[in-house]
Amino acid sequence: MRVVSLIAQMQSAALRWKKSGARVGFVPTMGYLHAGHISLVKRARQAVGPKGRVVVSIYVNPTQFGPEEDFTKYPRDLKRDLRLCREAGADVVFTPTDAAMYPGKSEDHYSTYVVEETLSLGMEGSSRPTHFRGVTTVVAKLFNCVLPDVAVFGAKDWQQAAVIQRMTADLNFPIKIIVAPTLRERDGLAMSSRNKYLNAVQRAQATILSECLSEARKLVKHAPQSAARLTRKLAECVAAKSEARVDYIHFFDGETLVPAKTARPGTHMALAVFFGKTRLIDNGRL
Repeated sequence: MRVVSLIAQMQSAALRWKKSGARVGFVPTMGYLHAGHISLVKRARQAVGPKGRVVVSIYVNPTQFGPEEDFTKYPRDLKRDLRLCREAGADVVFTPTDAAMYPGKSEDHYSTYVVEETLSLGMEGSSRPTHFRGVTTVVAKLFNCVLPDVAVFGAKDWQQAAVIQRMTADLNFPIKIIVAPTLRERDGLAMSSRNKYLNAVQRAQATILSECLSEARKLVKHAPQSAARLTRKLAECVAAKSEARVDYIHFFDGETLVPAKTARPGTHMALAVFFGKTRLIDNGRL
């Protein structure tokens, strides 16, 4: 496994692979990898086959963090990440620098962004207004660096995956987007690098996200539910946890992200909950 930091070196390797007929699979990450990330690496390998090449990027992208968010404190452990990537069968780990991805240190020296204007408006887009501009910009740049045939994203970030799929189609990137299932801890909590922020009490209470999904599935199985009424009911369940505070609970069409007034089997649900300063998200099909 090689570690590549220079963009020109990454592009050169990708062009060489393509010339030889090898397909390129790509998994973009911000590092501090867990089993969920590794499942994406293995899915990329499955997509490109044993003769293909799998690239994992590790880059904590500053433009998708708001001014009050955890960019400087975001967990980092490159040595451990490289070991996990090697064990998972990655061929290259791409570790670009801020200076390479965003030349110059001020807005005067970097002023081009990619913006998706429909799917990015609600949920995460409402709670984190500049987030998706940063996501789409960095993913588009990474696509141009890695030149993948296939890119794999996790279903835990459902809205993000939808935005990336729309961007890929709208900008004619010749890339197949695969959305792989969410991996969970034994108690149901979706795997996330931010789980490490939780203290013991918060970690025990964080299962309320998956419990809300389970409760919503149980209720709609019996009869369609008013989305507004179901939101209030689930918000009360979250509020019963001393460390938890609802950011949003949202019901929508899983493909278009259009809000649903009635929740029924097949409706998608997403929620974001704060535990102290740590914000966790989850989603699922009812």
